[in-house]
Amino acid sequence: MRQFATMFRQIAQHKWAWPFLEPVDVKGLGLHDYYKVIEKPMDLGTIKKKMESSEYSNVREIYADVRLVFKNAMRYNEEKEDVYVMAESLLEKFEEKWLLIMPKLVEEEKKQVDEEAEKHANKQLTMEAAQAEMARDLSNELYEIDLQLEKLRESVVQRCRKLSTQEKKGLSAALGRLSPEDLSKALKMVSESNPSFPAGAPEVELDIDVQTDVTLWRLKVFVQEALKAANKSSGGTNAQNNNNTGTGEINKNNAKRRREISDAINKASIKRAKKA
Repeated sequence: MRQFATMFRQIAQHKWAWPFLEPVDVKGLGLHDYYKVIEKPMDLGTIKKKMESSEYSNVREIYADVRLVFKNAMRYNEEKEDVYVMAESLLEKFEEKWLLIMPKLVEEEKKQVDEEAEKHANKQLTMEAAQAEMARDLSNELYEIDLQLEKLRESVVQRCRKLSTQEKKGLSAALGRLSPEDLSKALKMVSESNPSFPAGAPEVELDIDVQTDVTLWRLKVFVQEALKAANKSSGGTNAQNNNNTGTGEINKNNAKRRREISDAINKASIKRAKKA
């Protein structure tokens, strides 16, 4: 940029530069067709002001405007006129000087591109580091929440009243009355506290006595709500099932599934009684 400023100053101070230092006096010179011929007027004085106020983004924009000054003069004036000759001579000198600074300009532009790329990369790394830190903080917060939930769960377990033998028998019987869908949900509850429990197996054997107090209470509440909801809708469902053979088959299968679960639960209870 500094080299270009020196070059511009040399052109502007040339003895033939005076016609191009100010905007063309279109009205004073009676150039009625000037704006029809020249689409974008430009002069060296305007370029200097724009340079001083940093209106140009780069040197190439200034270069284009300087060429425009002389090209406009050559376009509007005849080749034999002095202004045309002066513009052509100054443009030639300007282009020669421009070629001399081109290698340095290209080097500076490449350096600027590299700096911008490095700047962008650093910004990206900063953002990624911030995101990673946020992720770590969130992970730590979630870990703390898990610890608190575990402590709360242990506290609830300690405060839970143990189900009596009679309540466990009632729960076993109630499980056998659940629909296949609700029964699957109940078995899933058992597997949540006991991952080795085969909740999705075709046949399962559920030992009520080995379940945790929390699991038993969850099952008890769930079974009560499920049977309550089933009783409310049993009237309409039974009427519809009696009129549909396909649905009747499904009900038979559902009943068979419930009997299998109930038999398995009762079988487990009998085994425990024999051991006792």
